[in-house]
Amino acid sequence: MRKQGMAIGEIAQTLLVAKSSVSYWVRDIKLTQSQRSALNANGHSIDAIEKRRISRLSNLKAKRSIVMNSAIEEAEILSTDALWCIGIALYWGEGGKTQNVTRISNSDPAVICTMMRFFREICKVDEDKFHAQIHTFEHCDEKKIEKYWSKISEIDQSQFFKSYKKQSSASKNKRDTLPYGTFQVYVHDVTFFFRMMGWLEYLKQNKL
Repeated sequence: MRKQGMAIGEIAQTLLVAKSSVSYWVRDIKLTQSQRSALNANGHSIDAIEKRRISRLSNLKAKRSIVMNSAIEEAEILSTDALWCIGIALYWGEGGKTQNVTRISNSDPAVICTMMRFFREICKVDEDKFHAQIHTFEHCDEKKIEKYWSKISEIDQSQFFKSYKKQSSASKNKRDTLPYGTFQVYVHDVTFFFRMMGWLEYLKQNKL
């Protein structure tokens, strides 16, 4: 869409995502002069927007560096805590490392329970920053699954995004291998995401 000359705001509105996410995703795409002129003519001051975008990305990069460096030092102390070691190791293997959003997905309730303990007890994440989404199949009982994962994670169902449902062979009377689907936990906090990346960098450097 960006290559076709769409404005960042229009892309964000179409995809129902934040402008900052779109700005990050399309940062390497260069618009032609005609595309820039068209956006300017439509009321999108592309030059001003581009300057703000570059400045925002630069500030974000500086913030990332500061937070990560602090987190690496912090990890030296936290590495003696068993729950921290388990949580960050699980995140290293299963968690998201892009889009500046902390997220982890799994179908094993024990993994989700452990990660929620990690987020709450070690990371001290505020409850209102948790969001979740269920990936399941069309034939499954969505309400039952939502109650199940809400109980496992202790995240209120009001903080769940709309479930993603897909067709599967299980809907053709075959054995269900994932009766409760897959559960994805999000923590919407850019600073916390950078902190997590700093902890992961510590693991990489020290190979615990």
